[in-house]
Amino acid sequence: MQSDRDSRKAQLLNETVRHIDITAIDTRPLIEAMAGMSFTSRDLARATAIYNDMLRDPSCSIILTIAGSTSAGGCMQLYADLVRFNMVDAIVATGAAIVDMDFFEALGFKHYQGSAAVDDEELRAHYIDRIYDTFIDEDELQHCDRTIKEIADALPPTPHSSRAFIRAMGAYLADHERKPNSLVRLAYDHDVPIFCPAFTDSSAGFGLVLHQAARPERHLSIDSIRDFRELTDLKIAAGTTGLLMVGGGVPKNFAQDTVVCAELLGHEAEMHKYAVQITVADVRDGACSSSTLKEASSWGKVQTTFEQMVFAEATSVLPLLASDAYHRGHWRERPRRRFTRLLEQQP
Repeated sequence: MQSDRDSRKAQLLNETVRHIDITAIDTRPLIEAMAGMSFTSRDLARATAIYNDMLRDPSCSIILTIAGSTSAGGCMQLYADLVRFNMVDAIVATGAAIVDMDFFEALGFKHYQGSAAVDDEELRAHYIDRIYDTFIDEDELQHCDRTIKEIADALPPTPHSSRAFIRAMGAYLADHERKPNSLVRLAYDHDVPIFCPAFTDSSAGFGLVLHQAARPERHLSIDSIRDFRELTDLKIAAGTTGLLMVGGGVPKNFAQDTVVCAELLGHEAEMHKYAVQITVADVRDGACSSSTLKEASSWGKVQTTFEQMVFAEATSVLPLLASDAYHRGHWRERPRRRFTRLLEQQP
């Protein structure tokens, strides 16, 4: 019966994911203690020191890359706080991290604590999607799809970079007075550009298909080449840069490739001076997600003096790194770059 199904769905979607607050926990003593240890602890302490160096260096612009599902897993407020407190200047992410997770919650929805040891056929019957041990209501996710269509319908039927479209998403949240502390909204407020090179591999893709199907003759498109050009222009203008990379994949490679692209365009862009990557990927398969930062140096992308790989699941170590950096407070002295303004002046 319908009432029984509704009751069971409510039971499954009972405990929301609580996003960690890096301002409420001071991890500096723990990170300092880890510096005297070995293995991943010492790697994390060195990575944290490098990130603090990025924040302390007045010439350094910081690019955050996000792959994987850490936003759904409890790091959503952490990423928003990095923007709020001027600890990153540009973001490259998967579409899922930005749309299915952050924008989704900005619309008023939630992610829920679940279990990996569950009957997935039962979840499907209740229209519940699973990300390992995290649940999402598919009905609510489809509302997110339709909101993306609504935003697309209101924009000119021309090619847009994902950055420009995500800025329109931020404007939508501002206009509708939705969740002022979401990553998308804060990036809009502080002119921090967000790039999603594989934007349609997310809830945005479904929304844009709805938009195109409804307007077969006059619809917008996403120009991923413009994304690459804009981020390369940002790299050229920024000069000294540092990378804080969570996971790998397309966001990692996209951010690193800007150095090579700048060279092809006739500019002498510096290799990324600082780089930290947190990943669980195995280096032996040769994939981009697991290629080390030292390997990236052979491509002319990353210098090797201030780089550190941290082989750990990101939700377990990223809050420690971010909290330490927040409480050390080097972000207080940094000028805001507001790179969106620079990019919107480009032809």
